[in-house]
Amino acid sequence: MLAPRQIYDHIQRGFPLLERPYQHIGATLGYDEQTVLELLAQDLEAGRISRIGAIFAPNVIGASTLAALAVPPEQLDRVAQQISARTAVSHNYGRSGHRYNLWFVAGARNRTMLDEELTEIAAETGYAPLDLRLEREFHVDLGFTLSAPHSPHRSRRAVTVLQPQELSEDEWRLVAALEAGLPLTPRPYAALSLACHMSQAEVVAHLTKWQESGLIRRFGVILNHRRFGYVHNSMCVWDLPADRVDAIGERFAQLPQVTLCYRRTRRLPHWPYNLFAMVHARDAGELEQALTAFAREESAPHAVLTSHTCYKQRGTRYAYAQQVTQ
Repeated sequence: MLAPRQIYDHIQRGFPLLERPYQHIGATLGYDEQTVLELLAQDLEAGRISRIGAIFAPNVIGASTLAALAVPPEQLDRVAQQISARTAVSHNYGRSGHRYNLWFVAGARNRTMLDEELTEIAAETGYAPLDLRLEREFHVDLGFTLSAPHSPHRSRRAVTVLQPQELSEDEWRLVAALEAGLPLTPRPYAALSLACHMSQAEVVAHLTKWQESGLIRRFGVILNHRRFGYVHNSMCVWDLPADRVDAIGERFAQLPQVTLCYRRTRRLPHWPYNLFAMVHARDAGELEQALTAFAREESAPHAVLTSHTCYKQRGTRYAYAQQVTQ
């Protein structure tokens, strides 16, 4: 039995910070605690959800980047396998529409370690990655409304801009414990407290503080969106003047099908584009509506890169190197 969609509409964000959160979810939606745990476990095993956990604001507790490789089509699967095997890589997609056809997200404990990772990828694959660093976010939210057939995404919310933060060793242990996902046990925060050598009260206090400050952008179930019908997905990019890019980005971020919208560093002469908007749609018509809306708003040089293969999708592992060195 698959978990009903209303469960996921309820717990993709604002996951309860209570001693027995699954019991609370069940009581709210008309299920008992064991049923909720069994449904989530089945969907986790089936790959419909990737974990229950935290999405951290990028480049605040660690370093991350969007990177791309231009790979001959006949080598794409082989190189993608090499990229996906790396612990630092969280997302890895094949995309058509441009010679840069393999796109991945990499994260590390700090920028120096991330630079080393990209250097190693270039040496291993024989292809130098574009390092497309984040400059400004306009909208980032991969939470999906599932129960309404044509309302794919929630309302737009202002992005909280945070400065990079130094975490204590205790806090890094909590981040590391969270990266694999919240345990599917009746008292998951007690299990976290054992893993990071904090009291349960301290774990909950940190999670509360991080959510209130915006350090944690979203805390809840992370869906494998393709398994829920979001298979018409494209990354749209524009080459915009510096004095117009932010205004256009703010407008594009308000479109309902846009899940990600941000300004990133150009890499001339290979990559002239500085504005990115990701569209996730459940059918071709919905995708076309978004592309038409973009065209009405802006006619600057642009490209549409359509996702055709998901090679890897999971949460960013900022703390993995911290664990290795201890």
